[in-house]
Amino acid sequence: MQGFKKFLLRGNLVELAVAVVIATAFGAVVTSLVKDLITPLIAAIGGKPDFSNLYFTFNKSKFAYGDFINAVLAFVIIAAVVYFLVVSPVVKLLARLQRNQEAADRECPECLSEIPVKATRCMYCTATVTPVTPTPPSSTAPPAPTV
Repeated sequence: MQGFKKFLLRGNLVELAVAVVIATAFGAVVTSLVKDLITPLIAAIGGKPDFSNLYFTFNKSKFAYGDFINAVLAFVIIAAVVYFLVVSPVVKLLARLQRNQEAADRECPECLSEIPVKATRCMYCTATVTPVTPTPPSSTAPPAPTV
């Protein structure tokens, strides 16, 4: 029981639970936005009075393709928000951190270990190396890696 209590009170688990609750609430808001605002707007342009109630029947079975279109639109909006507000900024941040890391380290010419750029002696093989002054970054940044 003590191990289970320790598992439940870990920070990662609590953060994950909060994220799931917020994501669920956000999904409900986006679904409502699509169902109550965007879909009727598209339906008004297309000439249908209620887009979400569109369906067809086949062998006495009802196929609600209007609800499916609502779900697809909600998914696209959520995916766009996640990409533009989470994925894209994180990729840019990681690229910037990687660029700073590359400017801080270099290889030792003797043992090929990573040493600081300003080092005059390798901390691994104790070979004497000439310090390198880092060049300032150019105004044009390299393209960010894609995810």
